[in-house]
Amino acid sequence: MDAIARASEATVLAFDFGTRRIGVALGNALTRIARPLTTIEREASAPRFDAIAALIDEWRPDMLVVGRPLHADGSEHEMTARAERFARQLSGRFGLPVTCVDERYTTLAADGELAAAGVRGGRRKAVRDAVAAQLILQSWFDQTGHKDLRGPA
Repeated sequence: MDAIARASEATVLAFDFGTRRIGVALGNALTRIARPLTTIEREASAPRFDAIAALIDEWRPDMLVVGRPLHADGSEHEMTARAERFARQLSGRFGLPVTCVDERYTTLAADGELAAAGVRGGRRKAVRDAVAAQLILQSWFDQTGHKDLRGPA
């Protein structure tokens, strides 16, 4: 299969990085549709990366997308550096291309969508980060073309 055909069928995992939870979403470049997958609720680094390794093993993604948190005005803050470090760790550990995407307001939007759907309390908290990861990935699909899945030209 040539690189362009492969790129059009690429599987992508996206992450909404947090210090307590990491939301994970899955998408396919052919359909260009993202869906929430799971939330990793582990604070220690080793168990988090074990859970991510299991997801990578299961889904065999071609690339990874990480939400890059910013202030409303676009300026960076402490979580920006942490998310970028997480992205570098993913790249180093799994040897996959990783791209960072502006994630402003995704958690707020996810919370609003879940509230509108009638998801309440603990259940909403449990899935909010995965829905935020879905919004991050869908935004990336909507803003990019297949060229981004092929790597450098």
